[in-house]
Amino acid sequence: MTPGEVRPRVTGFILSVASCLIVGTNLLVAAALLRLLAKRCSQSWCFVLNLALADTLVGLAITGLATEDFGTNVTSTDYHYRQGGGNLTSPAPGKNRCLMRMAFVMSPCTASILSMFLISLDRYAAIKVPLRYSRFSGMGTAVGSLVALWACSVIVGFLPVMVRQLQTDGYGGLCAFFSVIYPTGIIVLFSVCFFPVLSVFVYIYMDILKIACGHQRQIFQISQAGSRTAAAAHHQWPQARSRYWSHVKALRTVALLVGCFLTLWCPFFVVSIVQLLCTSCQLITVLENHLWLLGMSNSLINPLVYACWQREVRTQIADIFACLAGRGAAHGPVLNVGDRQSHAQT
Repeated sequence: MTPGEVRPRVTGFILSVASCLIVGTNLLVAAALLRLLAKRCSQSWCFVLNLALADTLVGLAITGLATEDFGTNVTSTDYHYRQGGGNLTSPAPGKNRCLMRMAFVMSPCTASILSMFLISLDRYAAIKVPLRYSRFSGMGTAVGSLVALWACSVIVGFLPVMVRQLQTDGYGGLCAFFSVIYPTGIIVLFSVCFFPVLSVFVYIYMDILKIACGHQRQIFQISQAGSRTAAAAHHQWPQARSRYWSHVKALRTVALLVGCFLTLWCPFFVVSIVQLLCTSCQLITVLENHLWLLGMSNSLINPLVYACWQREVRTQIADIFACLAGRGAAHGPVLNVGDRQSHAQT
């Protein structure tokens, strides 16, 4: 094998382990979020729950790719040989099946990215226009936003299936991202979607930083004023100020999510642009075997961030484990009592 070659069975093993971790952690966080929503229905928690469900679907979707990898003996060298017009004796898996596999991976990935974008907008609106936010936020707004989000995600994910121009002419038999999807077309599509979203992210957090600094300066000025009027005005704010800072704390978690997203997905998109501008660079193998898997790991990072950084979610997860431990402990005494009774009867 050449240094850049990765056999399908190795990739299949990596995807299988990643799938188990992604599905397990996201389902745990989703269970904690459902407990929170049962106590207090919140638009923000609905969006976070949607992120966990989208990442769960990513984990389930890549199991199909792992199955595909375990079921083929075609290596990346064989794939490039077929792409060059060579013939091999081993049969190639169906191109349409591979396209559907990729569509079911791309759709939840897009939904995960858009969910983070929606969570950021929600936190931004809560801080920027709190009165309008409290008036228009609710289950109706949440449901409408999520329906639009999933509609866009399905369209983007299944676009290569529906548009023939986005599909490759030849298929080498190795089910990989660029083996069935035309690199130039999909890179342009991703760039059109990714970089505007990135620009909005940067704008949101720069504006939030400006608002937070101004609010902190205002509080400092009031606390420094010694007049009774200022003190009275200061005591009229505690509830609003507490609500404001709760939004800011939640936004810090979202900022960490976005930072992880940029760290894990930016290499894929940047190298994709380089490949688009320099077709002779031959970076397709790096994109398929390494950077794409790095981006997939973002679906594992998201629940870990919420489990470690969001106090409400962390508390619910601890309660879930406490309930499970309590049930396990409850069976022990019952069995012991039964053993003692049977022993006494004998």
